Formats: sequence, C-alpha cells, structure tokens
Amino acid sequence: MKKASVFEYNDTVKSLKTYLKPCMAMITLGLSIKALGTFLELLLPEILSRIIDVIVPSGDRDRIILWAGIMIIFSLLAWLFNVLANRNASRVAQRITQSIRHDLFDQTLYLSCQKTDEFTIPSLESRLTSDTYNVHRMVGMMQRMGIRAPIITIGGLIMTFVMEPVLALVFLAVIPFMLVLVWLRATKGVPMFRKVQQANDRMTAVVRENSQGIRVIKALSRTENEKTRFAGVNSKLREQELRANRVMAIINPMMNLFLYVGMIGVIIVGAYRVNAGLSETGKILAFMSYFQMISRSLMAVSRMFIMYSRGMASSARIMEVLNCDTEKSWEIKEYPEGDPDYALEFRDVTFSYLKVRDNVKHISFKLKKGESLGIIGATGAGKSTLISLLLRFYDVDEGAIYLNGKDVRSYTPSELRRVFGVVMQNDFLFAETVEENIRFGREVEDPELEEAIESAQAEEFISQLEEGVGHMLTTKGTNLSGGQRQRVLLSRAFAALPEYLLLDDSSSALDYKTDAKLRRALAEKYPDTTMILIAQRVSSVKNCDQIIVLEHGEVSGIGTHDELLKNNAVYAQIADSQMGGALFD
Repeated sequence: MKKASVFEYNDTVKSLKTYLKPCMAMITLGLSIKALGTFLELLLPEILSRIIDVIVPSGDRDRIILWAGIMIIFSLLAWLFNVLANRNASRVAQRITQSIRHDLFDQTLYLSCQKTDEFTIPSLESRLTSDTYNVHRMVGMMQRMGIRAPIITIGGLIMTFVMEPVLALVFLAVIPFMLVLVWLRATKGVPMFRKVQQANDRMTAVVRENSQGIRVIKALSRTENEKTRFAGVNSKLREQELRANRVMAIINPMMNLFLYVGMIGVIIVGAYRVNAGLSETGKILAFMSYFQMISRSLMAVSRMFIMYSRGMASSARIMEVLNCDTEKSWEIKEYPEGDPDYALEFRDVTFSYLKVRDNVKHISFKLKKGESLGIIGATGAGKSTLISLLLRFYDVDEGAIYLNGKDVRSYTPSELRRVFGVVMQNDFLFAETVEENIRFGREVEDPELEEAIESAQAEEFISQLEEGVGHMLTTKGTNLSGGQRQRVLLSRAFAALPEYLLLDDSSSALDYKTDAKLRRALAEKYPDTTMILIAQRVSSVKNCDQIIVLEHGEVSGIGTHDELLKNNAVYAQIADSQMGGALFD
C-alpha cells in the first residue's frame, strides 16, 4: 500500500512538471529576483549592527549618513525585488492553472461514458474548480516562499554564527523540534486534505441535484427533506475539514512555543554576554533581527506545507483524470466486416453496464438505407442503451454493430458520430439563442436551417417569439414549454442533413396532431435517411419498416405494425391501451 501511494505522489509530481516546464524561464527569473531581494534583506541587520557598534561611536556624521543611505537603498531594493518576484509568481501560477484547467476540461469532454460514470459529474466539477484553485495557490506560494524561506533560514543561521556563535547555538537547539513539526505536517496533510476534497465532491453532488430538480422538490414539498440531506453531507465535510485542520492547528502553537523558547534563551544568554563584555549591543540587536526573520521564515515554511498538502492532494485528483485513457487514445482496429448491403446492422449484441447482469441480450436486426426502425418497450427495457452502443458511448461485450458493413469500432469517434443526427431522451439546450442551439457550432446554411425548423414543426412557435430565432434561451431551455424544447432539439438533429437519425423519445411532449405532422415530414423530406425511433406511443412507430418490442433487454417481437398486432401479445396490449390516441392521426 505504501509503495502505491509513493508511486502516485511521484506520478503527480512528474505530471505537474510538464506544466511547469513551459514557464521555467519566468520561474527562474522570478526566483532569481526573489533571491536577490532576500540577500539584500539579510544584509540589513548586519549594516544596522555596524552602524550602532562602529559608525555611531566614531562620531563621523558623513559616514553615519552614508551608511544610513546604504541601508535605505538596500531596504527599497529588497522591497522592489520582492514585489516584482511576487507579481511574476502570480502570473506564472495563473498561466499554469489556466493551462491545467483547459486540459482538464478538454479531457472531460473526451472521457468515455464509462469513465465519466466512474469519476461522477460532481467530482469532475470539483476538480475543475476547487482543485485547480488549490493548485494555483500552491504554485504561487512555492514561488514566493520556496526560495525566500530557505535563504532566510540558512543565510540567517550563517550570519548569526559569524556574529555570535554562542547565541546561534542556543537558537539552533530548538530547530530540530521545529523541523519535526514541519515533517509531520507534510506527511499527515496530503491524505487528510484528499479526504476533504472527496467529501466536497459528495456535497457538490447534492447541490447539483437540488439545483437541477428544484421545481420537482418544490412541487412535491420535499424542501425540508433535501435540507436534511444536505445537512448530512455538509456535516461530513465539516468533520473532515475539522479533522484535518485540528492536526494542522496543533502544529502552529507548537511552532510558536519552540520559537519563543529559543528567543527567551537568546535574550538571557545575550544579556549575560553584554554584561560580561563578551558582546556588543548592536550585535545583540542584529541577532534578534535575524532571529525574528528566521522565525517568520520557519512559520512561512509551516504555512507553505499546509498549502502544499492541499495542492498535492488536489493535483493527484486532477492528474488522475488527465492521465486516464480517453476516446482520443482509443486504438482503432480492423474488425471483420458485416453485410455492406445494409446501412445498419446489430448482430447478436449483448452488453452490461456493471458487468453483473446483461442490460441488453442477443439483439439482432438489419436496416437498409432509408428504412426506419421503431423501438418500443417498458421503461428500463434497454431502448436507450441501443442508441448508446450505436454511438459508441459504450462498447458491446459480445456481438457487433455495423454501419454500411463496417464495424463501428473501426471508426474514430468523430468519424462515427458525424453521420448521426440525434435527439437524446434527456437532451440539453444551452443558454444561447434558438438559432445557435440549432446550428450547434456547425456550418449550417440558412435554407437548411429553415427547412429543419419547418420539418420539426417548430416554425409556428418560433415565428411568434419577439426575436424569432434570435430569442435567447435559458440554461436547459426552461423558458420554453416541453413540446417547444423538443421541437428545437429535433431542428438541431435535422439541420446537418445526417445519414442516420436517432430519435429517443423525442416527441413525447408533442400533442398527437403535431406528432402526426412530424411523422409525415420525416417520411416526405428524409426518404434516404435511415432512422431509429424510440417511443412510448404506438402511433409514433406504427409506420416504421420494422418495429422491435423490447422486454427486459431482449427482443420479444420484431416485425411491422400489422404483424406485431397479430403475433406479439405485449405490442397488441400497448396498442390496444393507446387506441384513443390513434384517432388524432
């Protein structure tokens, strides 16, 4: 177990270096400026000691003014260099974090559905937001304090040994105790803060669910129940943060305790040495200045390790996503070919999401170009799973799926999905205009756009909007009715004139009259388009060339509408229960 965690840490550091490398010139420049400013700062107590013990007693006014001027110049230069270095550190941290965030977002877009399920959407959101913020703070802090703290600590100790070896030994006696505290903070912090981020993922999931389902929660009067559920995950997050911060909080007072013990020892010994004539006042004052500088530096190291612990915990979570396989890295292989006479073929397809029980079993059918397939069945029967397999959101466990005789696994994801026009069961509309939601970043000519809107039976309601296709939609299209949203989504699917149309319960919110017009438009305007229509209504699929009835992931019947009425009891029962709807056709 220990080896695994060490490997993960080393892997995280290695991955971070790839983002640091392009900024190494800026980092080197910033660290050089910071080092120069820190060295100037280290000289100030020595100059002060010289002024008090040597220059002032000489009574030479010009020398006093000269050395005072030198001290002021060094102070201003140290301040200027520190400001420049800190600004440079901020720019580097921003640039690196922007690059990580960009790559992480890009990676999430190309994650397979299986990987997305493993990470979960709330966790990916948390990694893109709070985790990248923690990395930003870590990178900035390490540049600001990573070079300054060691120079101040080591340089300060050297200066104190040169000035007053006895007092330096008194102070040095507490250093090992402080280093042990810093080490404890480093080793305990990373795993504890990783647990904090995982608890934050769970809280984000609850917030996301509530924000998306707020109308349902209010409609069913479940507000108090959701408050209680949120209080539970919020409490667990607080417990994890409290546990981590409690360990960290113990270290700070202990650091202060050792610092003050060392300071008291220095004051006592220093007083005896001045009284005995073994030291001078200026040296004691300079020593106390160095002592305070070293003390602040060690406290900064302590804070730096807190930031480092959080940053490395977050970095590991980010790199876990960045280093996993995506659709980009899929190896395209050649598979045995199917029958090229068919535009679409499922051949004995079996698939399971969790690899425990099969969600669809031994599914087989063939469609020629321009033919249509209707799929009907109860909720959970596996209808949408067939669409996911066809689009290669998941790969089949057994069997094969062919487009024009070529296995879908022989296509790149972009090549495969470019030929489809799709309306998913829970499709999404963006906070953009109606036109942009239909174009969806594709080069769709105006005549094609208008024809798609007309075919989807959306022209009537869009023309009544004040801005027409320029009407701005809210996220998920909540300022449209359910039927209007579906017609915009259908327009999106039609707009690119796809070779295949996949419509998953895409007309469930339409009235029977509009649904009938839509089916007539599909038949008249897209005669060469191969279609799969998933529906709950028999009226939506009755005119398809083939209809599949799914039960518990298996085909219980396949044929035309008339054939299934005669030969399939399930289909006949569904049709009989919906005969009232057929009157509107």
